[in-house]
Formats: sequence, C-alpha cells, structure tokens
Amino acid sequence: MSAVPGWDPERFRTLFPGLAGEGSPDGIVHLASCSQGALSRPVAGALEEFAASARDLGAPWDLWTRRVDLARERFAALIGARAEEVAVVPNASVGAYQVASTIDWTRRPGLTTTVLEFPSIAHVWLAQRPAGAEVGYDDFARSDRSTGLVSVPLVSYRDGARLPAADIARTARRAGARVFVDAYQAVGVLPVDVGELGCDYLVAGALKYLLGVPGIAFLYVRDGVEDECPPRLTGWFGRADPYAFDPRTLDFAPGARRYETGTPAIPAAYAAAAALELVGGLDLAAVEEHVSELVGELHERLAVAGERLMSPPAARVRGPMAALHDPDPERLGAWLAARGIVVAPRGRAVRLSLHYYNTLADVEAVCAAVAEYRARH
Repeated sequence: MSAVPGWDPERFRTLFPGLAGEGSPDGIVHLASCSQGALSRPVAGALEEFAASARDLGAPWDLWTRRVDLARERFAALIGARAEEVAVVPNASVGAYQVASTIDWTRRPGLTTTVLEFPSIAHVWLAQRPAGAEVGYDDFARSDRSTGLVSVPLVSYRDGARLPAADIARTARRAGARVFVDAYQAVGVLPVDVGELGCDYLVAGALKYLLGVPGIAFLYVRDGVEDECPPRLTGWFGRADPYAFDPRTLDFAPGARRYETGTPAIPAAYAAAAALELVGGLDLAAVEEHVSELVGELHERLAVAGERLMSPPAARVRGPMAALHDPDPERLGAWLAARGIVVAPRGRAVRLSLHYYNTLADVEAVCAAVAEYRARH
C-alpha cells in the first residue's frame, strides 16, 4: 500500500472534525488513541454507507463479506503480509485463544510472556494452565526446547515502553518456540513488518491507532505454521466453503482463515476498511517521527514541571505515549475531560497518547491543564 504524497499532519488533522482547532472551537484535544482513535470523516462515512446498505438492500451478504475481505487485505498490506495470512477475529483475545488452542502444551509446556502484556492477552495464556502450559514472565533469554510459545507486545499498553520484539523472536525461534506479537499499541503510528519481526503470529485491532471502531481485529499467521491441534473455537466463516451449510462436516479453510469463527461485525469491517485505507496512505516513518517528537516534548515539559512519569525516559525505547503517574488517575482524567482534553487512565497512570493528527498546541493544552489541576488539588 503506497503512501499518498501531501498527507502532512495539518492536512491529516482536517479529516477529524471533532478535534479542537481553527473552525472547531468546541472540539476536543484527543490524547487517547491508545484506547480509541479519533473519528475521521472517512470512517463516519463508511458507517453511514453500511447503514444505507442495510436500509436500501436488506441483507446484502455478498456485499458485506467483500468489505470484510477488503479490510483483511488492507491490514495485510499494512504489515507486509499476504491476505491469506490474515484471519478476521472479533478482538485480540479471541486471536490469542485461537493460537493457544492449536498448541499441544504437553509437548512443549513453556509459555513465556511479560508483566507488560495487556491483561486480556495474559489472561488467555494463564487459562492454558489446565491444558499443561507453564506460564513464566520476562525471562525471554531462557527460551529452550521446553518453550512452546513466547508472547511479547511491540509497545506496552501500560507505559508506552517499546520492547525488542525482533530480538526476542530470534532467540525464541532458535530454540524452536513459536512467537506471538501483540501490535495493538503500535500499528497505525509505527512501521510494522512481520518479515522484519520474524514472528509466527501477530494480532491487532481496528480501534486505537488504526482509527476504526470496536468489534474487529486481525490475526496474522505466518505461512507455513502448522497447527498441532485444530482450532477449538470455530464457526461457519472458518470453513473451506462457508456457504456449504453442512452441519456434519468440519473442514477448515486454508491459510489463516481456519482461525475464523462466526459472523464478523459488519459495521466494524466497514469502518476498518476505511480507516486502513486512510492509515495505509500515510508514510508511517513520517508518522513515527512526528509522534516521537510530540511525545518527547510532552515528556520533557511534564518532567520539568516536576511530574512523575512512568514511561521510559529514553526516546529510543518510548512508544507513542507518555504515562503520567497520579494517585487517582480516574479523577484527573475526568477533570481533564471536563475541559475538553480526552486521555486514557489505566492503573496508576494517566496515559497521554498521540497520533499524526496531534499538534504542539495539544501538548501545550494538556501541560497547562495538568499544572492547573495540581495547583487546585
């Protein structure tokens, strides 16, 4: 998917009518892309297109499934994969479960993950203990012939830390282990290439930095990966011919589609296809540079103001967010929201995440608001 010339941050921002700025005095400062990206005109238009199709055409399943396939193809192009290597799943947790269900944990029980893993993924791994999995944390260098799976996020949801996923993958695969990468907090603002990562599986959803809506995610399964067990969760979209409607035959589709289950969320697929076209038209190296500069500025200003930051101090290991420590993140988040600044509180931090549509004015706005909050509280 080639980049479209001319998509600088200022022009990109004009596609998001809800953002604060010239011509939108009541707009918001959106610093919560790590939770839900801002709504663009193309995505809003795609949702209206779906509504029109349901209203005017009734139940045009051929049209709707083509939109699902379009979203699949665009996600594959974004991460350097082929469409046949991508399954459409409801969310990242289902993607993780599908992978876990195909591994025989009695053969290689080791499952190495990290405390920086998003809990929903980590919970799937813990749920494999009754099947024989032995879950360990953060000891990636000790992958050996007893390790069945190594799971690592590209960027931690908690503090924005970047993990050396490619290095971890090389170590794991030398020991014969499979590698699962959660790219949810990276795809859309960082260049991601599954070939360079060397992973067997990668999952990401359409909301957050991909700028879609909840209800759809994508699971990359490297060509050549063979299941030790058939997927335990399945449905009619996982069949070789979904329209055969044969309740007596369980034939799995070729490629990654064997991991698919029941009817996908069609409105979310419409939104995802539009959002992926939008993100796929950007120069993601330029996006990364823009976001990194803003995060660095935000990090420095907050540190100078005496704020305690949980995100890494070094820019090279910092993702698209600054994580601000606070004794009551929900309270601070609500106070900022009342002033038109949308952030994402989690745990003991208020996460301030940036995208290509954010500006230095957004950084200045949140820093001033946090200073005011500290003065009042």
